[in-house]
Amino acid sequence: MTLRADEVIDRRRLRRKLTFWRVAAVLLAVVAVIVAARTIVSEELSGRGVSHIAKVKIDGTITEDDELLERLAAIRDADTVKGVILSIDSPGGTTAGGEAIYEEVRLIAAKKPVVAQVGTLAASAGYMIASATDHIVARQSSIVGSIGVLIQYPDVTGLMDKIGVKLEEVKSSPLKAEPSPFNPTTEPERAMIRSMIMDSYDWFVGLVEERRSMTREQVLALADGSIFTGRQALQNKLIDELGGEREAKAWLAGKGVDGKLEIVEWKKAQSTASLFLGSSLADTVAGALGIGSGYGQLLREIGAERLFLDGLLSVWQPDKAVLGN
Repeated sequence: MTLRADEVIDRRRLRRKLTFWRVAAVLLAVVAVIVAARTIVSEELSGRGVSHIAKVKIDGTITEDDELLERLAAIRDADTVKGVILSIDSPGGTTAGGEAIYEEVRLIAAKKPVVAQVGTLAASAGYMIASATDHIVARQSSIVGSIGVLIQYPDVTGLMDKIGVKLEEVKSSPLKAEPSPFNPTTEPERAMIRSMIMDSYDWFVGLVEERRSMTREQVLALADGSIFTGRQALQNKLIDELGGEREAKAWLAGKGVDGKLEIVEWKKAQSTASLFLGSSLADTVAGALGIGSGYGQLLREIGAERLFLDGLLSVWQPDKAVLGN
């Protein structure tokens, strides 16, 4: 069927309009992303240009976190930061991750006063980081301690036998790539792992001994993996004071920090991509399991992230959560 000239013109006009609105929609989306990114940046920087007390939250499972270390370094070098509050709520994590943060906190403490304010939990590597500060404040019912180190590895040999899978390997020496989940652990392998654990444990005990001004015997009496309430921790000299952020700020005031200064939280800088993509290990694991990233928070709550940590761990792993009634 032959189209009339006016119909052809109308169709061309319609196509031009559709093209216009498509381009407009794309431009609008780009502008929205830019505005959102700038809003995040402005929120991050608001308050940092004037003298203030910096607050940094350290929560969840501790790993080697380059972004957090860079943030702490920036706080150390910022002339507008007059004091620092570390808000800690962590069961611990990798010893290497705790060590890196510990060292960065000590560098800050060399230039300005730093206080730790413990929320629900500061155990294992979480307590290691708290001990890097010059004053530790915890709630009466906070959980503190669990000084120690562990390494975990599965044994799937029973499962392999059931499904008929056999592993063949050729290696240069008996201890190479051991312990392995594919064969039972031998005594020499256990001895090797225990030597590593005890060396790191000795180092951890030494940190607490130095930072808490305790004798080695006093620390060893507490460093059997036990956890303590804030009240017990105060009696055992693991913390300095009971309270919360108010008491932490008051301690800073006693160190010459103006008590009228505002507390400004230095948050993790978000990239534009993070507006749409979750970066949590738990969210990634949830996606891999096919249960959706919305279940990432659930995995974090039950501590499943810890199952995927590598290396030596300093982490509190209770069989049941300790909850208040």
